[in-house]
Amino acid sequence: MILSKLNRRAVLSISAVALAAGMLGATPTIAQDVTIPIIVKDTTSFYWQIVLAGARAAGKDLGVNVPELGAQAETDINGQISILENAVAGSPAAVVIAPTEKSALGAPITEAANSVPIVGIDSSADSTAFTSFLTTDNVQGGRIAADGLAAAIMAATGKEEGEVALITSVPNAGSLEERKQGFIEQLAKYPGLKLVADKYADGQAATGLNITTDLLTANPNLVGIFASNLIMAQGAGQALAENGVADKVSLIGFDSDDKLVGFLTDGTIDALVVQDPYRMGYDGIKTALAASKGEKVEAFVDTGANLITTANMNDERSQALLNPKVD
Repeated sequence: MILSKLNRRAVLSISAVALAAGMLGATPTIAQDVTIPIIVKDTTSFYWQIVLAGARAAGKDLGVNVPELGAQAETDINGQISILENAVAGSPAAVVIAPTEKSALGAPITEAANSVPIVGIDSSADSTAFTSFLTTDNVQGGRIAADGLAAAIMAATGKEEGEVALITSVPNAGSLEERKQGFIEQLAKYPGLKLVADKYADGQAATGLNITTDLLTANPNLVGIFASNLIMAQGAGQALAENGVADKVSLIGFDSDDKLVGFLTDGTIDALVVQDPYRMGYDGIKTALAASKGEKVEAFVDTGANLITTANMNDERSQALLNPKVD
């Protein structure tokens, strides 16, 4: 009798659980079950660490698992392709990626998008398969740099005249080519400024230093340089400091870290064009999650660029961009 009552209770308990499950539906997919990898160009760079910090914060806020992936150098194109293929093989809800090279990543991204939504950040690729793309308007960023360089040269010499140079970290990187385009276009509005050198490096700060040193030797009348990313700005700034010509050659960099902020503070660098990499990482994950749910997302989002000089570097907005939280 007791056993029979226990059996009836067990059956009733199982039926109640089954009924509750039926009322609630099959095991729902909750945010904590969602994995969205983010793939950056170089996990060792401070800029990309800020991007990853933003993505990490989004994962925490949204309850999403966010593997932080990437090669250890922007020149490791094949490495990034392999990382993308392996990430997609894990059947994530979506993938966020900053393509390291425009043409080489085009086909792999198109292929990956056949399986999962792909959200691009920072740099473009030769693919129309991005569900959404979040980046600085890098053409506008290049224009801002040209205006900043002209202003710095005017402040130093009293005129917008002289020879200037452009240093780009690596060839055929979408964001860098767009910055170059904007810089050259805007420079044409200053007829007294002549672009005498347009150099590519190999992604290494030491190479940026050597290129700048060679430029100073080959072009004794040089009055300005635009180093279009963080690594090149580090190298160029070091070269100006070592050669004692920071008061004669104006330098505009792109992005920031402690070293570049130091150069800005002591006048080695005249201004930095600063993006919002934290927002790229955060909104990249947020957008990818929405896309994975089938929600409508913007095809293109401009995350903004700002010119920070010694005059405005202590403003609240400037400090937020120069000293982002990377924990």
